[in-house]
Amino acid sequence: MLSSSGGFTYIAALVMVMIMGILLGVTGQSMRIIMQREKEKELIFRGLQYRDAIERWSKKGVPLKDLKDLVEPTVSSNIDRSKDRLLRKLYKDPMTGGDWKTIPSPPDPIQGIYGVASTSNEEPFKQGNFPEAIKNFEGKKKYSEWEFVFRKTGGQQQQRQQQQGQQQQQQQGQQSMPLSTPEGP
Repeated sequence: MLSSSGGFTYIAALVMVMIMGILLGVTGQSMRIIMQREKEKELIFRGLQYRDAIERWSKKGVPLKDLKDLVEPTVSSNIDRSKDRLLRKLYKDPMTGGDWKTIPSPPDPIQGIYGVASTSNEEPFKQGNFPEAIKNFEGKKKYSEWEFVFRKTGGQQQQRQQQQGQQQQQQQGQQSMPLSTPEGP
């Protein structure tokens, strides 16, 4: 009789270990999801911090060549170092723990950096309900597609519209000019 109760205890212990393993696996998976969602929130926060700092930098009329200038402008950037600290520190990409990918200004990369993006190719959990500034993130399949860029508007857009208007006026003026014919004797 003693041996049969020992076998039962052994099987009960194995079942308990199996149940605990399953529960730990489920808990671990839940913790991974919770941590990724927190990293997503941090990615959005840090990305918007960079975007806002790049926007403020662009008002100076000097191309941003290095993200370090947002924290401590270099002498070569001709920016007043005492007043122009736009970020407290350089933030790391929360998804990878590494540096951000910088996005050069199109079509001329000489104009400097106008945004940052994560280097992570993981699929985001968040697919909608983004703040207005980053509505274009909806439906993106990778964190690396979330580009925190400063879209230049206002003065430059008005200049472009004025130039296009002037070109149209010139074209219309050329079309409405009558052809002159040489007068004969």
